[in-house]
Amino acid sequence: MTEKKTFAIGRRALLTAAAVLPFLGIAARASAAVKLGFGELYKSFGPLGLEFSDKVKQLSGQEIAISGFMAPPLKAEAAFFVLTEIPMSLCPFCSSDADWPDNIMVVYLSAKQTFVQFNAPIVARGVLEFGSWTDPETGFISQLRLRNAAFRTV
Repeated sequence: MTEKKTFAIGRRALLTAAAVLPFLGIAARASAAVKLGFGELYKSFGPLGLEFSDKVKQLSGQEIAISGFMAPPLKAEAAFFVLTEIPMSLCPFCSSDADWPDNIMVVYLSAKQTFVQFNAPIVARGVLEFGSWTDPETGFISQLRLRNAAFRTV
């Protein structure tokens, strides 16, 4: 004779599981992002300027995560900020992409977030884009960008 075992789930366990499941999806998405470091952005500096690394070219259009610092925004209601490798108390705004430093990236937020102090380490996640682009609203010229991005302090 075979005994059939049953498994009962209590109401509290079911409610806890329902509350935790959405966060598991966020954690899986966060860990799915490829990590990129500022030292991996460019291959070389030649007569034509900075040359993007093969890794940047391969990851273009994909979600990446990069650690750095938030430069002070140009204005309080900005939907973007400049991510820097080291803390900067002044925004490294460039007049042209020829002056583009090799240790910054523009981060375009998918939703409004409260900006943090320039010396607070953060991780930004978003879709990587590279190549010269001028923001039609601000005139800001960038070489590297994260789109649909978010950040968190670490």
